[in-house]
Amino acid sequence: MEEEIRRVAGLILQAPLTRRTRRELLYCAVGGLAGLAGFWVTLVLLLAGLTISVSILGTVVGLLLLTVALRVSRRLGSLHRRLSNRLLGQHVEAPPRFQPGSGILDRLDRRLRDRAAWRGVWYSLAKLPVAFVQAYAVAMTVTGLIDVCTPLYWAVFKNHPGGSESPLTVPQPLPFGGDFTIHAWPGTFLAALIGAVSLVAAAWLARGINAGDLALIRGLLGPSTMAERVSELERTRTLAVEDAAAALRRVERDLHDGAQMRLAALAMNLGMAREKMDDADDATARELIDAAHRNAVDALADLRDLARGIHPPVLDSGLASALASLATSSAIPASVTADITERPAPAIETIAYFCAAELIANATKHSYANQISIKIDTERAGFLRLEVCDDGVGGADASRGSGLAGLAQRVSTVDGRVDVVSPPGGPTTVTVVLPLRA
Repeated sequence: MEEEIRRVAGLILQAPLTRRTRRELLYCAVGGLAGLAGFWVTLVLLLAGLTISVSILGTVVGLLLLTVALRVSRRLGSLHRRLSNRLLGQHVEAPPRFQPGSGILDRLDRRLRDRAAWRGVWYSLAKLPVAFVQAYAVAMTVTGLIDVCTPLYWAVFKNHPGGSESPLTVPQPLPFGGDFTIHAWPGTFLAALIGAVSLVAAAWLARGINAGDLALIRGLLGPSTMAERVSELERTRTLAVEDAAAALRRVERDLHDGAQMRLAALAMNLGMAREKMDDADDATARELIDAAHRNAVDALADLRDLARGIHPPVLDSGLASALASLATSSAIPASVTADITERPAPAIETIAYFCAAELIANATKHSYANQISIKIDTERAGFLRLEVCDDGVGGADASRGSGLAGLAQRVSTVDGRVDVVSPPGGPTTVTVVLPLRA
């Protein structure tokens, strides 16, 4: 029992000296300031948007302010998640990415119904008292350090001829009682004792308030609630079904317009050749047979291209080899840099391959680029990252209903995402992030 008490006392008293406490106090300082700033920014934007929206003439401006407030709340939520992940050593996953929609009204409607953004607003408002406590923990630490150094300060600056004779004012870290003064050197030990107690209390206060803040982050800024998750799964399931249906329609169309027509022409030519051979017209029969042979070769090529569109055989050698083969066939010079430590699932490899093919095709058609670089790696554990960059004219926008929007829908079926950076004048960088396992 005595050893247990001694162990617990040691843990309590040693808390200010640990690396964890330094990180907790740093998070209190940075997170508290970010929380205070986020509270006032969110509050001002919300109040302005709601107030202006009451009037008929200001409805448009008010709704725009509300959408700005919701976008800011998402950015602030991302900032707080990154701070907690980096400083507290916790991993809080992000909510689903916002899907902007196609038209202005659709974007506005989706933004106003963005549950993750509204939960970010509630976090910003609830962060105010948490930020005050975090700031108080930092203040306790600062005053505690000052009090602990009081005996040294007295010995250096007051306990010698010519030193100041005025009493020394010691800051009081407690919320009540105010500061007190010291008139003699023995009184500095009391200040040092108060400082040591303040440092211990501040360390545990920081841990406690950060644990509460982390609970708020997990509940309001983390992954979506069950209802939102079900809604996201329904959306991705719908996209997967639509993508599969579109793929089947493409296969049917390619068979009908390509190989089927050529095989039909082959049958007709062979039938006519047989009739001509019966009529002993060898020259005409030979021409028909040659045409039938050409149709057969073209039909085989169409079937080969169709099979390659379903699953490229080059993927059997790995995604890096497949992308290298894809780059050699590009009309614009392309280079491939691959660093894949863990091979993805076959379905993920197929999606990544077709994404690269689509991006190369887009760059060839629209970018006027001179060079394309393809980078693929698995630096982030559990994820595959594909980056296609060109030095073209830029200006690519996924919200215009282009092929980039189709890529975003396709990768979202496996919880992937597409990020596009394409300022006017270029360059254009499209990053596709996919899980290694669907």
